[in-house]
Amino acid sequence: MPSAFHEVLFPLDIALKSAGGPERRTEIVTLGSGREERNARWAHSRRRYDAGYGVRTFEALSAVVAFFEERRGRLHGFRWRDRLDHASVATGAPGPFDQVIGAGDGVQTTFALAKTYGDLHAPYQRPIVKPVAGSVRVAVAGIEQTEGVAFSCDPTTGIVTFLSGYVPGAGASITAGFLFDVPVRFDTDYLEVDLTAFAAGAIPKIPLIEIKP
Repeated sequence: MPSAFHEVLFPLDIALKSAGGPERRTEIVTLGSGREERNARWAHSRRRYDAGYGVRTFEALSAVVAFFEERRGRLHGFRWRDRLDHASVATGAPGPFDQVIGAGDGVQTTFALAKTYGDLHAPYQRPIVKPVAGSVRVAVAGIEQTEGVAFSCDPTTGIVTFLSGYVPGAGASITAGFLFDVPVRFDTDYLEVDLTAFAAGAIPKIPLIEIKP
C-alpha cells in the first residue's frame, strides 16, 4: 500500500447506509460477423462507494467534513467497512475453515489472506489486505491454530506468518476466516456542502474509490 494511508475506519454508522459495489473493466470488440471478442483489462475488480446516502443529520455531515479534512481530500487513504461484503463467510461469524489460503511445503512461513468468489466456472480470488485486527482465525490440516503462539497476522497487509515450530508441513491445507475492511480514498478534492438543500432532504455526494494493493 502507498505510505499515504491512515489506518483509521470511516465512521461506521454512516458507512452502513452507503451505496456502491465492485466495478470491472471489460474490453469488447464486435467483429464483422457480429460475434464478440471480450477481454478483461483488470485482473481484480475495483470498488466504488457513495457515502452520502448515510448522511442524515447535521452531526453526521460535520463528522464527514472533519474526516475529509484530516485525510486532505484524495491524499490519504483509509479503511472502509463494506456492509455487504466484509467477512470471509456470507453469513454468521467467521470460522477457521472459511477460505483456503495456501498449502504448506514445510518451508514457507508466510501466506496472504484471500477470499474466493464462485466455485465452478471461473472462481475469483480476491486479495484481502486490510483484515480487522484480532478477527483472523487460522487452521492447518483441519486443526485451528492459536494467534500469537502459532501465527501472527499483520492487519495492515493481510499477511499471515507462522512462527517457529509451527511451519505447515508439506501438503497441509491452510485455511482462514476473518473480518476485513476495504482500503479506499475520497474520489474528489471538493466536498460540496449545501446546508439549505441538506435541510430540505438532499443528500450530498461523497464518492469513494478502492485503492488497489
